[in-house]
Amino acid sequence: MTAEPSNLAAATSSALVDEPVYGDRVVAVEEADIEPIPLAERHGNPRQLLWTWASPNLEFATVFVGVIGVLFFQLSFWQAAFALAAGSALGGLTQGILSVWGPADGVPQMVLGRAAFGYWGNVIPSALMSIGAGIGWFAVNSVSGTFALNTLTHLPKGLCLVIIVSVQVVAAFFGHNFVHVFERYAFPFLAVVFALASISVFTHAHLGTAGGGGGVAGFVTTFGAAFGYAAGWNPYASDYTRYLKPDVSKVAVALYSGLGIFLSCAILEIVGAASMTISGAANSTGSPTDTFVAAMPTVIAKLALIGIAVGAVSANVLNIYSGAIASIAMGIKLPFSSRRAVTALVFGAVGLVVAFLGLSDAGSKYENFLLVMAYWIAPWLGVVLVDRWMRAKPSFGPVLQDATYANWAGPIAMVVAMVVSISLFSDQTQFSGFIYRNHPGLGDLTFEVGFLLAGGLYYGLVKVMRPTSRVIDLTV
Repeated sequence: MTAEPSNLAAATSSALVDEPVYGDRVVAVEEADIEPIPLAERHGNPRQLLWTWASPNLEFATVFVGVIGVLFFQLSFWQAAFALAAGSALGGLTQGILSVWGPADGVPQMVLGRAAFGYWGNVIPSALMSIGAGIGWFAVNSVSGTFALNTLTHLPKGLCLVIIVSVQVVAAFFGHNFVHVFERYAFPFLAVVFALASISVFTHAHLGTAGGGGGVAGFVTTFGAAFGYAAGWNPYASDYTRYLKPDVSKVAVALYSGLGIFLSCAILEIVGAASMTISGAANSTGSPTDTFVAAMPTVIAKLALIGIAVGAVSANVLNIYSGAIASIAMGIKLPFSSRRAVTALVFGAVGLVVAFLGLSDAGSKYENFLLVMAYWIAPWLGVVLVDRWMRAKPSFGPVLQDATYANWAGPIAMVVAMVVSISLFSDQTQFSGFIYRNHPGLGDLTFEVGFLLAGGLYYGLVKVMRPTSRVIDLTV
């Protein structure tokens, strides 16, 4: 099933003598979207990936993953802490692996997915990604930022939402370099603010008093929620490494990407779990952000609210940017050159409406959304990881841009795994899987089953349903 390896250097040799058009300029609209980045445009250092992936998680949405482990899934603090750390570690590991793939071919993650899903079969994960990132996650983070700004300024929530969304859209509109720089400058402020907030939370927490009745089901579901949150960034991974030079250190790329995800997610999620052990927190009727800062000294509480707003923007800059890229990776032809930038504006407008509708009952809506995200990402991961493992050569070459290339083993494996895992093991407000309804003590195993089933199915199917192309020789 291996494709004829490409020679990226040969394919872009002319770029070696050309002056870069975009280069490392920050205040410039990036016009590249899903095409391979020429060698003349390659720049950057793997170290930048640490803050690019840490900053977006230094926000309240991350904190709330830990909150639901204690508040909704009834775990003790220590049970929740272990489940949260383990789920974040797995999501960080896969983030590191996928990030390494970007520099070789210079294309975004959803385009790399065409190798496993085929050109048109890749529409399925690309559509899920564009909706989940550009609209779903965008709305979730905009809501948390809105609550923080509303509490801080007492401005109407609708106006706060417009302010938050406007800043996010502007940053994503400029593109890759602006995104990296934004995250770099946001990182030290967010790190200091949330360090102070964390100290305050643990000072007031009573770690031995919470929960403990969640059992295996609560632990498994919390683990899945933490993995779903961390792995929610996996379909974005190569979007932010494709400008790195092909000979960049793979170890450095994987290490900085994985640590950025793991440390930020695990630490703040554990802080969120601890916040639910503060007296009265579990019974609070205020907004989630109000509850989080309630026990903090006034100065730290105000800084935390600013941090929550800035963190929401940091996360959504990536969500709009990568969501726009994923929509273009679906193969939709748009009649203008700056299609990525324009698409980012469209996602911002749609996300604004969805976020406005999510201002009420944000807690339960967020819990459901978080688990649903893991439901599709886990099967997608199973397919792309097994596909890469089975290939003799690491570079996919021309198949990524070949509209005649088909690999139906990928879409079939992913869809079947999603249907089976969700219908049997899911635990949602509106729907519970057959096995979960009859054995709720198992917890929500949808992501674990989806991942393993999709990978196993793909391994077997691709040996029978071999990839095909009308214009490229796929033999070796």
